[in-house]
Amino acid sequence: MRRTERYPVSGANSLWHIYKTIPFWKVMRNFIVIQLARYTPFLGMKNWLYRTFLGVKVGPQTSFALMVMLDVMFPEKISVGKNSVIGYNTTILAHEYLIKEYRLGNVEIGDEVLIGANTTILPGVRIGDGAIVSASTLVHKDVPAGAFVGGNPMQMIRLKETEQSKVPGDQLES
Repeated sequence: MRRTERYPVSGANSLWHIYKTIPFWKVMRNFIVIQLARYTPFLGMKNWLYRTFLGVKVGPQTSFALMVMLDVMFPEKISVGKNSVIGYNTTILAHEYLIKEYRLGNVEIGDEVLIGANTTILPGVRIGDGAIVSASTLVHKDVPAGAFVGGNPMQMIRLKETEQSKVPGDQLES
């Protein structure tokens, strides 16, 4: 289950209440910074823009590929560990506006995680250290450390092997 906070609204759908939940100028600033970062080929500059202007927690040597789209309204709810790769055209959301409510949730991506291209990560999920998410996956629930997941809906492809699960002869001989 995703960890999100729910905020009910009355009257029109929750998106009509957007500027009651977040200031217009914050959205504009975030949009401009995210668009600059989406197109720049300089990884260090992207990380600096995200940390400095958006409040995203970005670990050292983390790489955001071209066209990655961070949540425009609540990017400060996103954290990515060290030495991770976020693939081309991935979308990371920390909010969802529904008919009768909106929801906010932190997105926590661990260390040395690989996110394939065109993936969408929904609010309130954790992706554990060393996980691999295949391209075009909808991440709608937590991903355990070391897991390989993929698809829509996301499914477990395999878990990291433990010492007990290794079969003799599977290791490369030295």
